[in-house]
Amino acid sequence: MANFHPLVIIIDYILGVIMWTLIGRVAMNIFQKEDSEFFFMKVFVKLTNPIINSFKIVTPEFIIKPLVPLYVAWFFYMIRFYLMPYLLGYSVMGMLSFPLESEIAAEIYRFFGKN
Repeated sequence: MANFHPLVIIIDYILGVIMWTLIGRVAMNIFQKEDSEFFFMKVFVKLTNPIINSFKIVTPEFIIKPLVPLYVAWFFYMIRFYLMPYLLGYSVMGMLSFPLESEIAAEIYRFFGKN
């Protein structure tokens, strides 16, 4: 991984976890209703509702309710891929190459014996 300031990595990890949690909620919503008693669905809803509510001002009314978390996750993707590198002074968008996902992929490769 490139040599980034630890704060940059921490911010990206936080944004990445939020993004993937929102995507996870959409995936869980395929199999479970939002008001389901299933523990994991309750956790996804409880953790993501405040984030979704904070984006209500920019969420169009025509987006169906189960896809709103995916729409909000798109904002976090855009921040991670375009805004963060721009604010850090990189001329190439996506310069951070998603450190969270890079670390996860490296661990998967290590676990399964790939170089």
